[in-house]
Amino acid sequence: MRRDAAEIFREALFEMLPGRAVKRSLANARLRDNIILIGIGKASWTMAKAASEELKERIVCGAIVTKYRHSGGPLSGIEIFEAGHPLPDSNTLKATERILEITRKAGRYQTILFLVSGGGSALFEKPAPGLSLRSLSDVTSRLLLGGADICELNTVRKHLSSIKGGRFANHCMPAEIFQITLSDVLGDKLDMIASGPAAPDPSSSQEALSILMKYGIPLSTNLESAIRSETPKSLDNVSFEIAGNIAGLCRAAKKAAEKRGYISKIVTESLEGEARLTGAAVAEHSKGEMNSPGSGKAKRCLIWGGETTVKVKGSGNGGRSQELALAAAEKLSGSKNIVILSAGSDGTDGPTDAAGGIVDGLTWKKISAAGREPMEMLEDNDSYNALSISGSLFKTGPTGTNVNDLVIALGENL
Repeated sequence: MRRDAAEIFREALFEMLPGRAVKRSLANARLRDNIILIGIGKASWTMAKAASEELKERIVCGAIVTKYRHSGGPLSGIEIFEAGHPLPDSNTLKATERILEITRKAGRYQTILFLVSGGGSALFEKPAPGLSLRSLSDVTSRLLLGGADICELNTVRKHLSSIKGGRFANHCMPAEIFQITLSDVLGDKLDMIASGPAAPDPSSSQEALSILMKYGIPLSTNLESAIRSETPKSLDNVSFEIAGNIAGLCRAAKKAAEKRGYISKIVTESLEGEARLTGAAVAEHSKGEMNSPGSGKAKRCLIWGGETTVKVKGSGNGGRSQELALAAAEKLSGSKNIVILSAGSDGTDGPTDAAGGIVDGLTWKKISAAGREPMEMLEDNDSYNALSISGSLFKTGPTGTNVNDLVIALGENL
């Protein structure tokens, strides 16, 4: 079943690959010639490559910024930058300035093809006047460590930036923007994906202030001044296309599981909450479904899609998908008929080289047998090393896409 789970994940991911998604979106798009291509996010290189193949000489220039080691090489006529994620760095600023320079020259009769994917919030950034990159990164780090969800995080980011929350679209006027999006935000909220550089922002400065207060982040004079500057609430030069999202990934996983003979069900496409608690709940739900009276010996597959958070209390290494898997392993301990895979669609879970973890009823005991205390490792947020000890890390390498996380449970009633 471990092999089946891995194959189902990879097959589902293939359907959400950015190249396929972008080409589907461009098939019926009506774009002017003299296109400026801009891409931000972890999937931007793959998206830009597909757009270049489709549009060819209609693209006159462009620039993209992606995460380190996520570029696949040169693209004709397009400048490629790599920068920091999940925190912006000096290369983020350089890439952003170049994108602003290119788009500043856009005219009324040009189209800016804006390719947006997860990770864009960190990779595309220019701090609001009076703020430094360091102060911005400090706020982001505090929110991440405090367990803020993506909507809280991006609400603050929008109000501390010169380009987020619709401000990039204002910068590009009078040119038209056609945005193709790979959504990593539940509900496909355009103002939240990459913090909505080209989307009207429904959030208020007061909401952003309330979030800072909730997580105990002190307000300097410059920080308060920046966050009180309101974002654009309407824009008339932008159109949008959602090319891929977690719902599509879940459907593709269901189809792949059914092809392998599993009776399959999507439990939810909006999985949220603290990873540790969610992992335990996923395992308990799986045991109930797989071992329910009358379920027979049929093979079963349960699918969850979404994005959890980690409240960092320890000093270990890991990510939300790995922490979810490790927490699930505790509840599965001793089970003989269930495997759970938890992985990020981008292939990089947290600051690690793993996409997530794949666990079963032996995982927890293997960690103990290696002389480590698995509960202590979970408390220390050290899911990466715990799963490594037990041979339970799931690695794909960077996938080139980013549409949230997928959890797959496979089982059979014994």
